[in-house]
Amino acid sequence: MDSERRPRLTPAVADVRRAVRAGFPESGLVLVALSGGPDSLALAAATAFEAPRAGLRAGAVVVDHGVQPGSADVAARAAEQARELGLDPVTISLVSVDTAGGPEAAARTARYAALDAAARESGAAVVLLGHTLDDQAETVLLGLARGSGPTSLHGMSPSTSSGAGATSYARPLLGIRRATTAQFCIDSGLEPWTDPQNSDEAFARVRVRNTVLPLLERELGPGVAEALARTAEQLREDSDALDHFAEEIAEELADLAESGISLPVHALATNPPALRQRLIRLAVESEFHVSLSRAQTLEVARLVTHWHGQKALDLPGVRVERQGGLLIFTATK
Repeated sequence: MDSERRPRLTPAVADVRRAVRAGFPESGLVLVALSGGPDSLALAAATAFEAPRAGLRAGAVVVDHGVQPGSADVAARAAEQARELGLDPVTISLVSVDTAGGPEAAARTARYAALDAAARESGAAVVLLGHTLDDQAETVLLGLARGSGPTSLHGMSPSTSSGAGATSYARPLLGIRRATTAQFCIDSGLEPWTDPQNSDEAFARVRVRNTVLPLLERELGPGVAEALARTAEQLREDSDALDHFAEEIAEELADLAESGISLPVHALATNPPALRQRLIRLAVESEFHVSLSRAQTLEVARLVTHWHGQKALDLPGVRVERQGGLLIFTATK
């Protein structure tokens, strides 16, 4: 960005820059996932300003989902803005979006695959995502409405990885309101793209954003979004602690064999339900790479807590049976 376009340090600019600076790695290349919308554009501009001062290189990757008319032009404009900000390298990734799991899930899968590929090719230390506090609040409400349990209710993590040795992601704006990123763009003289899907009431997230959250703010008073975000953070801390305890206990209890894995019934019975269910899910996922739903996990748990001679339980990819004080998990075809 040249000196004539350098923004004055308004509160919005200062807040976004501060948040971005706190989320940087110690070294390496930082990539911004840029759509051209106000959140990711503010993230890109703040990163372009702060990264050189932190001794980092910063670039951007623009994912063109190809599902909206004119998407190639939108992607090209976002890439141009990134270059004008001084980001380098800047790449555009055109992806193919199928229909598996619905349009939102399919687009998300394709997007993250493209971001993973861009990070590998460039050797990026981290990919920055523009999710805001408002996105976090919407995610918590959607998870609550769907009864998705603590995994959904603890929302998005500030940092995640797509797998062992794979791409690291950071969400430095999770404490920043969407209004602040919009104001950042105004203060910085940036023209963000407005995604028409953000106004499409066919999407549940849009209805939460445009109707549900404003209604809660009117009826319950201001601060609902912040309260939901705080709740997500607290639940994430609790869930991480329970997962850690479950992993430690599993190392002591689990017995591996050629045919599968077993857990002692007495030890499962003496643990509280939250740990018992985690131990069951952990055993199945680690050994058979199968993720049990809550309903399936509770079925398995009943072999511990409500045992009266039931036969083996057949679940997708795994069979569970109780024998001689052990819960035995074996693979099925």
